[in-house]
Amino acid sequence: MFDGFWDNVFRYPRYFISTLLGVLLSIFAPLAPLLKRPVTLIALIGIFVSSLIFVTLTLRAMLGLSVV
Repeated sequence: MFDGFWDNVFRYPRYFISTLLGVLLSIFAPLAPLLKRPVTLIALIGIFVSSLIFVTLTLRAMLGLSVV
């Protein structure tokens, strides 16, 4: 009954990593041509950094970690 149980359990991390990489590649593949121009590269980096700061400040305010 439990012949291949641990084999299946140890396969899940590999499945998770491959699924996560596939999702990330399918998301970022259309953005690759935009990274060739410096203006769009700077704009994409700005959008990424500003969204990261927004999420960080929002979570800190929601969790009460600091006064915003």
